[in-house]
Amino acid sequence: MSQKIPKITKAVFPAAGFGTRFLPVTKSQPKEMLPIVDKPVIQYLVEEAVDSGITEIIIVTGRGKRAIEDHFDSSWELEHNLVEKGKHNLLKDIRKISRLAKFIYVRQAEPKGDGDAILCAKEVIGNEPFAVLFGDDIIDHKTPATKQLLDIFYQKNSCVIALEKVQPEKTHLYGIVGTKQDASNTNPRLHLINSLIEKPQPAQAPSDLAIIGKYILTPEIIPALLRARPSHDSELRLIDGLLELGKTQSLYGYQVEGRHYDTGDKLGLIKATIDFALDRPDLGPELKKYLEDLFKL
Repeated sequence: MSQKIPKITKAVFPAAGFGTRFLPVTKSQPKEMLPIVDKPVIQYLVEEAVDSGITEIIIVTGRGKRAIEDHFDSSWELEHNLVEKGKHNLLKDIRKISRLAKFIYVRQAEPKGDGDAILCAKEVIGNEPFAVLFGDDIIDHKTPATKQLLDIFYQKNSCVIALEKVQPEKTHLYGIVGTKQDASNTNPRLHLINSLIEKPQPAQAPSDLAIIGKYILTPEIIPALLRARPSHDSELRLIDGLLELGKTQSLYGYQVEGRHYDTGDKLGLIKATIDFALDRPDLGPELKKYLEDLFKL
């Protein structure tokens, strides 16, 4: 009898970093709460997870991240104010946020790496496979990127890492995977991984396939992280655990479909804001006209 593949219901969001690329605003504002138009980046990612079938959101926070908890909590005072002013559409949107999923918060006491952040949530994760979504990567596609990865997981019952092709000169900005042939695979977007290298120079990169911040992980990643050696800067990263896990378990990478925005980069966040605003009927036409007039100057 074939082994039944468990349904994934939990997603971990490591959100304890300092957001130094966006200083000074991130001195008091979590980078995950930076907006794309009028919605924080982390809400887009939570909605992606929920639209993929996730029902429990585990957010690993740190000092100065209280705004994330407040955002996904109910706000009686605000809701009462909106009722009094008759702003029922806004009220509906606000109430929807706290009802998206079950939210669980775990504290990472020190910034010891994203692998350590996942270990902080190990009691909540339990012995189950789970998703991990980092707060910098938005994929715009009709099928949520997490759903794309879950579809592969349910086929392979192994870890699945989101990938995209990058220019060779940019490999030093990403984790890069090496791949090997899989005779059973006919999907050109699916790759069997045989190596992972953190931010290699082009000459050392095993491919042009870069890791983006979305993963489906089996429960064996927890003991693998506990066994793994931290990186050279003494921080334990998820890639360290994956290198350890890859010794005993197959790892797959999937080139997700959709347009990728790195919202942890200033230009990436600006691009996302412009593109998402252009897609909105309340903003798009006037913004398009403004941009056309601007480039006539």
